[in-house]
Amino acid sequence: MNMTIRLTRVLQIVAATFVAATVPVLSQTPAAPTRQVLVTELVVANHILANEGVLDGYGHVSVRSPTDPNRYLLARAGAPGLVTVADITEYDLDSRPMTASAGAGYSERFIHGEIYKARPDVMAVVHCHCPEVIPFGATTVPMRPLYHMGYFIGEGVPVFEIRKAGGTDMLVRTPELGRALAQSLGEKSAVLMRGHGAAVAATSLHLVVGKAYYLNLNARLQMQALQLGGGKVTYLDPGEAKNSPQDYERSWDFWKARLPPRK
Repeated sequence: MNMTIRLTRVLQIVAATFVAATVPVLSQTPAAPTRQVLVTELVVANHILANEGVLDGYGHVSVRSPTDPNRYLLARAGAPGLVTVADITEYDLDSRPMTASAGAGYSERFIHGEIYKARPDVMAVVHCHCPEVIPFGATTVPMRPLYHMGYFIGEGVPVFEIRKAGGTDMLVRTPELGRALAQSLGEKSAVLMRGHGAAVAATSLHLVVGKAYYLNLNARLQMQALQLGGGKVTYLDPGEAKNSPQDYERSWDFWKARLPPRK
């Protein structure tokens, strides 16, 4: 009798193990955000970038559509700090509006469309006029990672010269200029725009906001260090930069908490 009970238990354990092995394991990867959630996050990103001084009345941030990689979401033209959910417009990668909007689109939306077209890995783009980066786009001094939060600068930050691309008024108003900018960006995280600002690309909305913020902060710190050290500055070496990646989630939470209440 005891032998029969033990055999039965062994068979039950074997059967349970077999069933467990054949049941698909649920992925621990969080589900992709819905369009509604992403639109709300995009509004928050606009407000954060404005509140933290990365954007002023100009500049813009976009995110690739969660349902169609050949489309992206961007606010209609206006001050980023005033963007609402109603302002968000969907564009195709040729930067043609796919949804109705009461206002005009940004004339430089081609920055976003052409970067998305050239870089399938990019999920979000910021175009900013950060004042601290301007001198690095107009001189021969390259941006280098001084601060671990700007680790991505270790990839190199190229400079887009719009004169060579046929631009006349410093603005990226055409697909051709957008493509030239995307080519200058290459596989990097950021590209400076001489006499204008910068474009920043990343694999998520939170990440691109963080990179835009710390690009500007690193530029400020680098100028201070150059002045203080008489040109002798110790930068992060390639290994230190590569080993210092950030997701900026704490920064996002902090910046979001700092936003003024809105009606």
